[in-house]
Amino acid sequence: MTAIKYQKDSDNIIHLILDKENASANLMDMAFTGDLAKISERLVADIQSGQQVIGVIIRSAKSSFFAGGDLNMLYQSGPGQAAGIFAMVESLKASMRKIESCGKPVVACIGGAAMGGGWELALACHHRIAVNHKKIKLGLPEVTLGLLPGAGGVTRMVRLLGLEKAMPYLLQGKFFDPAGGVELGLIHELVADEADAGAALIKRASEWIKKHRDLPETAGEPRSGINCQPWDIKGYNIPGGTAKDQQLAGLLPVTPAIIRRSTQGTLPAPERILATMVEGTQVDFASACRIESRYFTELATGKMSKNLINTFWYQLNEIKAGSNRPGDIATRKLSKVGILGAGMMGAGIAYSCAVKGISVVLKDVSLAQAKQGKDYSRKLLDRQVARGRMTPGKAEAVLALIQPSEDAGDLSGCEFVIEAVFEDRELKAKVTRECEQVLAADAVFASNTSTLPITGLAQASARPEHFIGMHFFSPVDKMALVEIICGEKTSDQALALCYDLTIQLGKTPIVVNDSRGFYTSRVFSTYVKEGIALLEDAHPASIENAAYLSGFPVGPLAVTDEVTLSLIEKIAVQTQKDLVSEGKQQQQHPADAILKTMLELGRTGKAGGAGFYDYLAVGKEADDKAGKKRLSPELTRFNPGHATIPLQDIKDRLLFIMALETARCVEEGVLRSTGDGNIGAVFGIGYPKWTGGTLQFINHYGLEPFITRAGELSRLYGERFNVPASLRDMLAGGQVFSL
Repeated sequence: MTAIKYQKDSDNIIHLILDKENASANLMDMAFTGDLAKISERLVADIQSGQQVIGVIIRSAKSSFFAGGDLNMLYQSGPGQAAGIFAMVESLKASMRKIESCGKPVVACIGGAAMGGGWELALACHHRIAVNHKKIKLGLPEVTLGLLPGAGGVTRMVRLLGLEKAMPYLLQGKFFDPAGGVELGLIHELVADEADAGAALIKRASEWIKKHRDLPETAGEPRSGINCQPWDIKGYNIPGGTAKDQQLAGLLPVTPAIIRRSTQGTLPAPERILATMVEGTQVDFASACRIESRYFTELATGKMSKNLINTFWYQLNEIKAGSNRPGDIATRKLSKVGILGAGMMGAGIAYSCAVKGISVVLKDVSLAQAKQGKDYSRKLLDRQVARGRMTPGKAEAVLALIQPSEDAGDLSGCEFVIEAVFEDRELKAKVTRECEQVLAADAVFASNTSTLPITGLAQASARPEHFIGMHFFSPVDKMALVEIICGEKTSDQALALCYDLTIQLGKTPIVVNDSRGFYTSRVFSTYVKEGIALLEDAHPASIENAAYLSGFPVGPLAVTDEVTLSLIEKIAVQTQKDLVSEGKQQQQHPADAILKTMLELGRTGKAGGAGFYDYLAVGKEADDKAGKKRLSPELTRFNPGHATIPLQDIKDRLLFIMALETARCVEEGVLRSTGDGNIGAVFGIGYPKWTGGTLQFINHYGLEPFITRAGELSRLYGERFNVPASLRDMLAGGQVFSL
């Protein structure tokens, strides 16, 4: 078996054909590393022996050019494998170096995606030709998985683009298409996206090689960058200068602070990438590559990359592949959807549908309100047009797909209806009955609710098997997650159609079983309440800063103000009513009394101008005004003795309370898979990305030490930190939360 084929054509051009056997894509694994070493040695030997070789073409026999590195191997590697990982990337670099310095022009023919190691291989070529298709992705996304490009990607990108220009593509993992690559100067030619594009790539590459095969050389050093890399030419300067140059003096000192602002210092990969970039500009190419290998090895063998690979590669790909979708039901593409309620949530869902080409009936109690909901889409589209991301004609076409209405009869013909009215059980029941009278027998009705159990809401439906929960997150146009909730009678057909619609909207679905608060709202409420309860034990600023230092995007007090304290109270009141009707008693929480006092003081949240924070302005003015909020002095009443607890205790209370509640959701059967728990926690409710999610946090911490630490928190701060029995059973059985 081989991963690379070595062929010479009639023009004496060597073709290195990337074609991993028995695989759908090429992969930079150990087998490829060994094959590339052999191939590069053979190429150099053939050239040095005097064989007729005028150039080299690197191309793929797959639909993509190259998929990237072997994440399975990296996921399994630990500190004990550091020497092997370092040797592997050094071998890859040595092989690429032999190819790019062979003295003959080397061309990459890119007919499909070239990401990670694939793009690094293309960078080792002197000339890059790509098919001009906007869906072809090029770039280095390693940072998103807690890694850095270890096969020369950092070193070559910096030498081609310069430090500043390379930052988005290395520090953020930003992709670009072939046309964008031309603008960057990274792609040299494009061929049309036609049926014979592959042949056109080879033809163009061959012509370029023939044209540039006989360039003059002096003392072994090429005079041009045609058959060598530009940084191998004497006198080459990195665009924009090195870290020592004055023109970068204003950028580099602040860049670490910018990175810290986005990562809260919890993600090491961006910082290691920046270090590789800066240090690499101050040494020769070989030394820069060695620096890159060392930082790569550190990240690849560390725990953090394992968390990110586990969740954002394995589990996210499983979800996108439909792991929770009934597999025996054919997929469908929806063409007409109804939305009930044209408020911010309903309007956002309508926009998300229309922008994907789905016709929408946006219904509200009056036509004026429905039109106002459509205007929400108009504003978003106008913004896209103003930024040059959409043509005016396209924007108008999207708007034309939204039909505002006050007549339930207009919902006739909708294959799927999403109810997005207020969180009121009676109102939801009313619109359910009204809507079902005009829907086709196989149409699905979904309630966009964040807390009300779906089985209870489905009692208003004449066909509960077609009733399902579909929890969108605000703002809908920006939030990628959709939580699908199956009631007791929800059919597989309804689940499949709901899953298909979510994928069609370009969003990520997780599927959970019915429960009060389902999964995300239930776990999110523990974060909010724990933050409020901490007011009796710590300074408010310490609470918010501890959340920030843990990697939460927003502190619990600030996010409570955003949600509004009054909404939290309404949910609590509704929950209490439901529990009483079920003969159950709601457990008291230390946050309840604080929340009651805040509402008695008239502090309802940001929308009301005062909550845990004092707001100097509200609405749009607040968004534009510096210093717009500050923690309220009123909060001192909850901790008059100025009690303090260790910073680590504050951080752990926030992290552990959410992880413990997630474990309870697993125990109770609310969660269907570990991936749903992790993806839902990070994408939906802001659990720190570095953890890989609530359940992966438990794996990362270690089950036994997690149980021990939870016990300490329980003794110190309350029984809500008690460990579910299932975790102790897992420990006894030597289990972890699996992929």
